[in-house]
Amino acid sequence: MHKISKFITNHSLFIVIISFILLIPATIGFIKTRINYDILIYLPENIETLKGEKILTDEFGIGSYAFIMTNSKDNKAILKLEQKIKKISGVNQVFSIVDILDTTIPKSMLPDEIIKKAYNKDETVIMITLKNSISEDSTIKAVENIRNTVKDANKVSSMTAMLIDTRNLSNKEMLAYIGIAIILCLIILTLATDSYLVPPILLGNIGVAILYNMGTNIFLGQISYITKAITAILQLGVTTDFSIFLYHKYEQAKNTSKNNKTAMEKAIKETFTSVIGSSLTTFAGFLALCTMDLTLGIDIGIVMAKGVLFGLICVLTLFPALLLVFDKKISNTKHKNFFPEFKRLQKFSIKNNLLILIMFFILLIPAIIGNNNYEIYYKLDETLPENLPFRVANSALAQKYNIISPQIIILDKNIKNEQVKSLTNNLKNIEGIDLVLSPTILMNETTKNLLPEELITMLNNDKYQLILVNSTYEVASMDLNKQIKTINKVVKKYDKKGIVAGEGALMNDLVTIADHDFKAVNYTSILVIFIIMIFVLKSITLPTILVLVIEFAIFVNMSVAFYTNTILPFIASIIVGTIQLGATIDYAILMSTKYLEERKKFPNKKEAMQKTLQATVPSVITSALCFFAATIGVFLYTKIDMIGSICELLSRGSIISMLVVILILPAMLMAFDKLIIRKKDKNENK
Repeated sequence: MHKISKFITNHSLFIVIISFILLIPATIGFIKTRINYDILIYLPENIETLKGEKILTDEFGIGSYAFIMTNSKDNKAILKLEQKIKKISGVNQVFSIVDILDTTIPKSMLPDEIIKKAYNKDETVIMITLKNSISEDSTIKAVENIRNTVKDANKVSSMTAMLIDTRNLSNKEMLAYIGIAIILCLIILTLATDSYLVPPILLGNIGVAILYNMGTNIFLGQISYITKAITAILQLGVTTDFSIFLYHKYEQAKNTSKNNKTAMEKAIKETFTSVIGSSLTTFAGFLALCTMDLTLGIDIGIVMAKGVLFGLICVLTLFPALLLVFDKKISNTKHKNFFPEFKRLQKFSIKNNLLILIMFFILLIPAIIGNNNYEIYYKLDETLPENLPFRVANSALAQKYNIISPQIIILDKNIKNEQVKSLTNNLKNIEGIDLVLSPTILMNETTKNLLPEELITMLNNDKYQLILVNSTYEVASMDLNKQIKTINKVVKKYDKKGIVAGEGALMNDLVTIADHDFKAVNYTSILVIFIIMIFVLKSITLPTILVLVIEFAIFVNMSVAFYTNTILPFIASIIVGTIQLGATIDYAILMSTKYLEERKKFPNKKEAMQKTLQATVPSVITSALCFFAATIGVFLYTKIDMIGSICELLSRGSIISMLVVILILPAMLMAFDKLIIRKKDKNENK
């Protein structure tokens, strides 16, 4: 590290120039990285439902579908509209009841349930199948063109339409996220540092690290819109304290060094030694997300872990170089430290340590209860505003035609007609199903030679036959999930290889996988961070205390949702605990390591703790407030509940973790002082 720090200080201008040149490929990578807006694409490829989706795409050209509600019953106008839609690239087939009635089949020969799904007053429903899956670029372009053709986006119901509206809203909000986070962090850093120029330099350094991180995402192929939305603000919140630490070390080293370069060398070496442990825990915490079966965890985990790495590299290279280049201007913009020392809070923490400890164990019970019982939702469209076109269309389709959750059952072609009829009748008897459309119903002896060829090929080929089922239950609801399990049981009796596909079936898989992921991610993050801290702190007792304290903070944070009757999106419930643990365990490590240092100087544990709090409380509060500032603005601004809920939990979690570390951790350290010091001494003697 000595050679590296010497090189950085001797070539500061060169490092600044190179760093800014590297922004060019980073910016290109950032622009070129594809953003995915479909969470269902992150389901494991080996699940049966996705195998069904592949069959629908490959064998029937039904990668996805859409419904259009036309303001007309004029058959000629509808057929003309259908012809326009058929010409759109990416569209496979276009159907409406007009295609059937336009042949020689009278309306009276069609089942009533089909008529009800096709007509409503002065509207007719058109069903469109698209060649590729809902998140493919070709499908997105096709649905955009369909909206333009229909000339009313509120009339087009489709999962792809949801992705389009999500993309448009997310892109519209993105700059505001960053702007709000920067402004709030600038305010905090101006109060916490002694120069007006340091905060913009510090944030500029982190901005470079963020762009490096986002630019290298091009090697991943694509990232989720959730990852894109939260990465910058999380990286800003998590790595700010590294920069603050280096700046303070640099200012301290100036008093004992012969020149600024020597002072910076010391600052770089001390910063590296001090933050490597805490950065490892944060890095590991994010990587723990990679254990999720829902591969969105890998997406967020890898990008955020890279963010910590780039943040650390820039703090140890670019930031020192910038401080040296602008050293004179920094000195000219010095001001008094506006940040309070929080002496009353420190005194309260030490004076009432036993009371705090008692309160900790009392509050632990409701915290655990709340953490284990808050409600979550899985319905993806509920994370978005109700006035978005796709939600208006979905709502109208449900209210007017009761088309709420269509499913597609894939059966072997060799299943006999009698068995298909029996299966169809059994499906009709399942509560919550109001339409079952199979080839045997449509293609009876009277109608089979009269139906359009396109409709026949949609339901039949030489390998498979399809049954369309409409459920009146909401997607991702408990009722639908139970219903899908019942449908699966019925289908398997007739065809062991039969598959239930569709959005409802995919969401049912998502619920099952998310429940597993929640447990796996939390246990993995705790275990990995615990093991790292054993090596960093050379103790088992101390990591146990630190994890217990931060986990308590996480429980308190998540339990707020239970006690305020707030329903959280499932993604937030899975990832927030891991992020809060990885990001705020640093506060606890900083305080505990400082306490161990002070205990070597002072035999009295209260005196040692007093010195510890004096040295660490301002840093912990500054770091927590920066994390809070980076996330609270997004929560208050965004209209996307998935992102807003994550940021709300993280902003609240940063403050709760800060208070827990300042109040409860000192009480725990003093209560278990003999055990900690004895174990520490034994480890050092070894």
